[in-house]
Amino acid sequence: MNQIDQALGVSAQALAVRSQRMELIARNLANADTPNFKAQDVDFKKVLRQSQNEYSLQTTNASHIAQADMPTSEAGVKYRVPFNVAFDGNTVEMSVEQAQYGKSAADYQATLDFLDQRVQGIRRALKGE
Repeated sequence: MNQIDQALGVSAQALAVRSQRMELIARNLANADTPNFKAQDVDFKKVLRQSQNEYSLQTTNASHIAQADMPTSEAGVKYRVPFNVAFDGNTVEMSVEQAQYGKSAADYQATLDFLDQRVQGIRRALKGE
């Protein structure tokens, strides 16, 4: 882990995952009329846990709670369970996808703002302000 990663913390990884999620939702929206297309999403919590497990804690006493190993999927991508499946097997629901995209865009912007504030803080520290 280099010094930049330490300074930015998990925010840079969170931004990458949020970007991946927006791409998946956009792909879902683009394939709303494709027969047998299955809507996908990113399990943000699972991906974040995976990144935190890279820096897992070691127990120092036998009575401490050990961290359980969690099964992981490829990059946290999962299939979305639809409320209604179309006759052609498509699981994309436009209203759900549009709502999820809006929420994801707001989350992305919030993470970007937080990361920007962190970088500005580092700049001020380097300038001696």
